[in-house]
Amino acid sequence: MNRATMLSSLYVKDFAIVGEAEVAFGSGLTVVTGETGAGKSLLVDALLLLAGARGDATMVRHGCERAELSAEFDLSSRADLRDWLAAEDLDEDGACQLRRVIRTEGSSRAWINGRPVTLGQLKTLAEGLIEIHGQHEHQALLDRGQQLVLLDSFGQHEAALADVARLARAWREAGSRIAELSRGADHAERVEWLTHQVDELDRHALAPDDLAALEDTHRRLANSGQLLQGCQTLAERLDGDDEFALLRLVARAQGDIAHLASLDTRLAPLAELVDAAQIQLTEASDALSRYQSALDLDPQRFADAEAQLGKLHELARKHRVRMPELAAHAQSLREELDTLRGAGASIAALQAEQQRLAGDYSKAAKTLTTKRVAAAKTLGASVSALMTELGMGGGRFEVQLEPIAGSEPDPLGTERCEFLVSANAGQPPRALRKVASGGELARISLAIEVAALGSDAVGTMVFDEVDAGIGGAVAEIVGQKLRALGSLRQVLCVTHLPQVAAQGHAHLRVSKASDGTATHTRIDALDAPAREDEIARMLGGIEITRETRAHAKQMLAAAKR
Repeated sequence: MNRATMLSSLYVKDFAIVGEAEVAFGSGLTVVTGETGAGKSLLVDALLLLAGARGDATMVRHGCERAELSAEFDLSSRADLRDWLAAEDLDEDGACQLRRVIRTEGSSRAWINGRPVTLGQLKTLAEGLIEIHGQHEHQALLDRGQQLVLLDSFGQHEAALADVARLARAWREAGSRIAELSRGADHAERVEWLTHQVDELDRHALAPDDLAALEDTHRRLANSGQLLQGCQTLAERLDGDDEFALLRLVARAQGDIAHLASLDTRLAPLAELVDAAQIQLTEASDALSRYQSALDLDPQRFADAEAQLGKLHELARKHRVRMPELAAHAQSLREELDTLRGAGASIAALQAEQQRLAGDYSKAAKTLTTKRVAAAKTLGASVSALMTELGMGGGRFEVQLEPIAGSEPDPLGTERCEFLVSANAGQPPRALRKVASGGELARISLAIEVAALGSDAVGTMVFDEVDAGIGGAVAEIVGQKLRALGSLRQVLCVTHLPQVAAQGHAHLRVSKASDGTATHTRIDALDAPAREDEIARMLGGIEITRETRAHAKQMLAAAKR
């Protein structure tokens, strides 16, 4: 039995008329029965809310502050869903728990594996976990986009569809690159503008080291008068005619230390230090003299440096970069200019590539179309046959493929599909979304699921009252089809027919009782004897006779064969 995903358990508290209930689920077909008004569909309602449906205060049990719902799923065979949980930072050691709380003021919150999520995230995950089919939950089946997904899933077109999508994306990417390089009428203007800017920057922009040297030269020339005056003052202090000039003072100190050292040789090292100071001061005085001789006082050179820096400041403001970044900016513009000048050749190459991709796409799309035509024919015949078995004699189901208009490759191929149905013999098929009633839609949905058995990955299917309006032999066939569906998927079916209930691999009974002040609903898993009692009740009403019990036992035994 396939366990692609499986609902392991469902817990509800203070939900509608249910005080608290926890239900464990196994594989195969689980049927849910109970008297009219007992609340059989509450399980379906709870799963709908956990799948992201809108909730409101009416769903909270009277007198309670909030309703709590949670469900756990087994994802052991669904690496794709485990990867999604990991990507959303919602993984928890392979677990998958959905939780929802709805309060009396109408607000609600949702969690996946204990982490708060949006209803959008809850819906996205639930789409891979569970499908709910009932009197009113068929939006997916009525949506044309989903119809195409179902057809491709039925026909196992994954590889062909992937090729079509890949080639369509590549074609569009090439087109985007062509548009980017062409830029229409702006291309020539951009080339002209870039040429002017690069020429101007090449004439004036300096590398960071050269800019630093220019700024140093400008600063020196701007302060040449101050430098000259300062050098003259310093020269006088070092070796001037004043008796307090440093070299004169040092000379006197040398004489004094020499005399003292002759009296005590321990002062000889001090004499050496003063001699060294005299040498250092002499070298400083000579260097200062050379600097004064070389000091540049040329006003024109200062004017040139001033003008050059002024131009660089202007360019920096114009291009909105710092002055040290002008050279790098010039290189960036030069690279863009080179690209645009070579755009003609690039565009021609891309156009040739795009033409090749269009040809490859056309071949891939034709292959996909051929596969879809064959799958549509097979699905139509299979569902039509099953509709007859399910009490819609003379009914017909067709998958109509319609070419789409457009000059660009489409990632979904060159056609869309529409499910057409005729519920009665002699009537022309019309769009499913326009003609099917709730009960018909439920049975058509069942027929499609049985026909497409195993073609999708969703492991849990819920059918709510799919047997509405049928009975007798047709009801037994519906039950058999659901049981067959349960051989590959986990199926939960709410039913009022004993013929369907007898086909279940497991059986849940929903019952309602009142203590005079409040109404309580409970959900029980039935063992073999209790199943016989429940099937007998469904066959004969309140009073269970020996005959109805024997009939129930016979139906249960026949279902196992």
